[in-house]
Amino acid sequence: METMIGKVSHYYPKIGVAAIVLSDHIAKGDRIHIHGPHDDIHQTVTSMEYDHEPIQEADPGQDIGIRVNERVHEGDLVCRES
Repeated sequence: METMIGKVSHYYPKIGVAAIVLSDHIAKGDRIHIHGPHDDIHQTVTSMEYDHEPIQEADPGQDIGIRVNERVHEGDLVCRES
């Protein structure tokens, strides 16, 4: 089962980071699924930042950066796998 936790607002290709606006809680170690018209990736959250500072967890409403293993696109949905 998956829970929708946010949406990709931007992708930074040089550093492999997706900016995600959260609608639910996320923590390092969570398994996530990012999917959209061009993307379908599953990965574990290993690196997260808020205002360029490393964080362990984040809450709804925050705009965070997550290192991603593959390219993602603006508008892709981010779900937490359970």
